[in-house]
Amino acid sequence: MNAGQTCIAPDYVLVDADRRDELVAGIEASVREFYGPDARTSPDFARIVSERHLERLTGLLDDDAGTIVFGGETDPADRYLSPTLVVDPDPDAAVMQQEIFGPILPVLTVDDTAEAISFVNDRAKPLALYVFSSDDEQTDRIIDETSSGGVCVNHVILHISPPELPFGGVGDSGMGRYHGQSGFDTFSNLKSVLRKKTRPDVKILYPPYTALKDKLFRKAL
Repeated sequence: MNAGQTCIAPDYVLVDADRRDELVAGIEASVREFYGPDARTSPDFARIVSERHLERLTGLLDDDAGTIVFGGETDPADRYLSPTLVVDPDPDAAVMQQEIFGPILPVLTVDDTAEAISFVNDRAKPLALYVFSSDDEQTDRIIDETSSGGVCVNHVILHISPPELPFGGVGDSGMGRYHGQSGFDTFSNLKSVLRKKTRPDVKILYPPYTALKDKLFRKAL
């Protein structure tokens, strides 16, 4: 969608090591199904918003960015960067440290669900977390043991569509929620007001704070 230029586009994929090659082949086949043998000629594939942003994206595909399985072609005059899949990037590489905001998708292998959860939790809390699994127990574990602004299971981006479902971030990915009633509450000032009568004005509230007042305060609180 929009060549990956959305705030909730996936920044990387974690996959079991024994399923990686199958996943990579499936992604490549899907890209060709969506955009044909050359995405440059597809009317459905967007261009990069600016030359500066294109330069930033191509700079992410350096030596530490992993192996480019397909893609990586650019045309600066057309602000074009082809759908690009890289495998096994260095976790410290720029492509893994920045929000990509473009048509580059890193794929990293993990040994099990626990390692995937640790990988997510060792980084800034994401705006969106996507879980692909037919195992409800595994899915629930990932949701329960990670923190993210929102979660979508077995798809991407769709969780922002229902107006009744609050959308927003957590930690570094943002604060607050909007959509429907949540949006009204977030962008309204829920002003708290306490009213007290002028009389009586209980003297226990004021100094000197004697042992008796201290005892009564503690009992009341």
